[in-house]
Amino acid sequence: MSGRLYALGTGPGASDLITVRAARIIAKLDVLYAPAGRKGGDSLALSIVREYLSETTEIRTCHFPMSADNDEKAVVWDETAAALTHEVEQGKQVGFITLGDSMLFSTWVFLLARIGNPEWLEIVPGVTSFAAIASRAQLPLAMEQQSLAVMSCTASHQALSEALRAHDCVVLMKVYGRFAQIKALLQHLGIIQHSVLMAEATLPGEQCWRNLEEVPDDQKLPYFSTILVNKQWRG
Repeated sequence: MSGRLYALGTGPGASDLITVRAARIIAKLDVLYAPAGRKGGDSLALSIVREYLSETTEIRTCHFPMSADNDEKAVVWDETAAALTHEVEQGKQVGFITLGDSMLFSTWVFLLARIGNPEWLEIVPGVTSFAAIASRAQLPLAMEQQSLAVMSCTASHQALSEALRAHDCVVLMKVYGRFAQIKALLQHLGIIQHSVLMAEATLPGEQCWRNLEEVPDDQKLPYFSTILVNKQWRG
């Protein structure tokens, strides 16, 4: 089969943080699938890679529902996985892009579960948002014998508390809408002074808070907001 499917991580936001390998593949695609946050909305991942696209590449923007209805989401995943497979069977070079890395908190993994591990599939890693934040904030993700946990703030209070107690370094993703609770937990555990909050890392609207004690509980945060904790490092 001459067709191939590439799952491509686009990095955290800045277009020059995409990998050289991903840029080269994107330039030769026949079809590019780009997920959008809402129906008819723009795709941030697409805006990142647009400068690398060929003029002949067909772009298909797809919307994945954010609802709690798993059946509704499963229908979209099934349809998209089938469409990707069909494009490859037609002999096309097909790309599916996601923010950060395709294998971390990504819609792509639900498509992977349906597509399987065919020879015509290649997954290209991308720079994660928290790797970019660590570099921008100059805060090490982990040092020497330290352990590192990556958590979504959609997890239960108990799960987050256990992770913060058990690990030296913790990445807290999806802080948006949950900052007050996370701040209170960091204060309770006595580690808030070892934490850094960054929003929209590498994008024009990037913001960084190194003293979370001074950030109001009702601070409005962008969707892409993350906290890094390193117990042996002061933010």
